[in-house]
Amino acid sequence: MEEKNTKNNYLKQALLGALAIIVYFVISRYASLPLVLLNVDIDTLPLYIKVIYSLASDFLIAIILVLIFKNTLINNFKDLKKNHLTYFKTYIKYWFLALAIMMFSNLIILLITSGDIANNEEIIRQNFNENPLYIFIAAVLLAPIIEELVFRQAFRNIFTNNWLFIILSGFVFGSLHVFTSYQTPTDLLYLIPYCTPGAIFAYTLVKSKNIFVPMGLHFIHNGILLSLQFVVLIFG
Repeated sequence: MEEKNTKNNYLKQALLGALAIIVYFVISRYASLPLVLLNVDIDTLPLYIKVIYSLASDFLIAIILVLIFKNTLINNFKDLKKNHLTYFKTYIKYWFLALAIMMFSNLIILLITSGDIANNEEIIRQNFNENPLYIFIAAVLLAPIIEELVFRQAFRNIFTNNWLFIILSGFVFGSLHVFTSYQTPTDLLYLIPYCTPGAIFAYTLVKSKNIFVPMGLHFIHNGILLSLQFVVLIFG
């Protein structure tokens, strides 16, 4: 009976994980479908309308994901309130490790490619210069919630083997940042700096068993990097 209950519980959690992944990719892929059905030319819309629409789409994804993982989030938050200082002291070093690997690998890649930055990074910088407020809200406030619930919690629900989960979570997370803007074979080198944070965030989830740990590190990561870009934009 206990074995059957364990299996049933796994199936339930795996289905929730699969549902979260499907929701994320379907809404992301077809976010503009309502406008198309209404015969609205997206390219002719004012920038602020595009921003509001994009943020609404992101908020919708975040809300649905929170509802899917409501029980997990409630339990993890109760644990976080008791152990937040311990978690911060224990896992902040892993963010520094991820940042160090990213910086070192990016430096090596820049030397190999004669200073060319990743296409994904080029797109982000261009979008940031055009609408920094939207990029900041999307990347700092929403992305850590959405991406951690999808690429960490959802994947963890499906893949119970620790190392398989860490490898797949990191690779899928990183590859989406690379392949969505892939142009040349050298772009594959950027799998290293993009996959590294995903794998390390996944590792912290395995160790802490609390989704708010990698989510918090993700907030710190995106917040600091985007804040630096704000400084460059204002004073550069």
